[in-house]
Amino acid sequence: MYAVIQTGGKQYRVSEGTTLKVEKIIADEGASIELDKVLMVADGDDVKVGAPYIEGGKVTATVKSHGRGKKVRIIKFKRRKHHLKRQGHRQAYTELEITGISAG
Repeated sequence: MYAVIQTGGKQYRVSEGTTLKVEKIIADEGASIELDKVLMVADGDDVKVGAPYIEGGKVTATVKSHGRGKKVRIIKFKRRKHHLKRQGHRQAYTELEITGISAG
C-alpha cells in the first residue's frame, strides 16, 4: 500500500515505514503529525485518486529530526565589470517516518 502526498509544495510517494526529508514543518522531535493533503492511495489494484485531494484521507508520520541540507553555492559574475558576488544557502528540512496510511 502506498500514497502520494503533498507537503511543502512538493509531492512524495510514501508507504509505511518510509523515511523521507520534507520542507521544514513546525513540530517537536518525536511528535506524531497528520498529513491530510493525500492525492492518491493505492492498495494493489484498488486505486483512489482525489480531485485534488481524497476526502478523509490522511497519512500519519513521526518527526525523527530537523536539520539543514548541504550548502549550495551561488556565484554571480559579470565579465569585465569587476563584479563577483558569492552567496551560500542551506535549506532547512524535517525528517519524517511514515507510520500509517488511511484512505478515508
